[in-house]
Amino acid sequence: MHLLYGVVGEGMGHATRSRVVIEHLLAQGHRLRVVVSGRAERFLADVFRDRDGIDVHGIEGFSLAIDGEGIDLSETILQNLELMPARLRRNLVTYSQIVDTGFAPDAVISDFESWAWCYGVNHRLPVISIDNMHVLDRCEHPDRIAERDDPDFLLAKAAVKVKLPGAYHYLVTSFFFPPVRKRRTTLVPPILRPQVVDAKREAGEHVLVYQTAATNKRLVPLLKRLPGTFRVYGMDRKGDDGNVTFRPFSEVGFLDDLRTARAAIATGGFTLMSEAVHLGVPLLAVPLDGQFEQELNCRWLARLGYGRWTPSLEEDGVRRFLEDVPRFAEALREYPRQGNGLVLSCLDELLDCVAADLDPPDRLQTEALGTWEE
Repeated sequence: MHLLYGVVGEGMGHATRSRVVIEHLLAQGHRLRVVVSGRAERFLADVFRDRDGIDVHGIEGFSLAIDGEGIDLSETILQNLELMPARLRRNLVTYSQIVDTGFAPDAVISDFESWAWCYGVNHRLPVISIDNMHVLDRCEHPDRIAERDDPDFLLAKAAVKVKLPGAYHYLVTSFFFPPVRKRRTTLVPPILRPQVVDAKREAGEHVLVYQTAATNKRLVPLLKRLPGTFRVYGMDRKGDDGNVTFRPFSEVGFLDDLRTARAAIATGGFTLMSEAVHLGVPLLAVPLDGQFEQELNCRWLARLGYGRWTPSLEEDGVRRFLEDVPRFAEALREYPRQGNGLVLSCLDELLDCVAADLDPPDRLQTEALGTWEE
């Protein structure tokens, strides 16, 4: 089949998991055009350079302004309004490039990316959604996880709902599995890098810390007052400062430090959280302010006993978390670990349905970790 694949470029998690899916599709003999924005564009262009059956096209997407503590909403709006004309021109150029090559997709796959969805709608093509965001809209959550009248939850839910409406089917990746409340929805495990699937857990004594704001001046003094050793990523520094070691980013080094960590402290981003859960690493999660999706992940993490979450790092909170690490590690032993076979089998079934010109299935025949029930 000929497939158009859209990847949102805000954050690298979408790109790394899309790479896994794209590799599978190429191995199955499909031909792809990938549209991607942000830092993910260069990543995927480099990965698939000179590969047969695939072309990567850059587009312009929505971007977030991060101020260190969370999302700066006013700056985000201003930034996107200022860049809108130039972004529109580039997206039209990309549209023409795909059309002019004569590439005619049979279906669209979107990892929370709207350009590809729009292309699919305009050309009356089935759109298959693969992302973790739709757990907000297409699943039921207990009140202590997401209060029904919580304005933050309602806003985030509405934003997700209008992002890719009317898809052929929604494959929702998740490390927690609430009841599915909508048709054409299947819950599957997180898509993991092959290196993570193959990694062996060997818990050591250090705590891995992933910090997204290099200007956070409170972090290092806080860690230096705590017992134990900390390996910190994201501070744009190298070397040691007491019990704190600053690490330069390295995909191999980071994964090795994660699999051997006693515990981890990080944001509420889905990719790192799902990797930690898969590896059995207890996590203290600090969601970005203004990102309810991250807070939802964190609340489920705590509910399942895999770790704890906090709106901001405080010394007493970190101490209590470290004291409870054995309890979190015990709960993580019960997590239903799987590789990528299940989600890729679900995608193969959906593409078979599209090829056979079948109506969108309410549920799949392939095994899943959650599906709609009448």
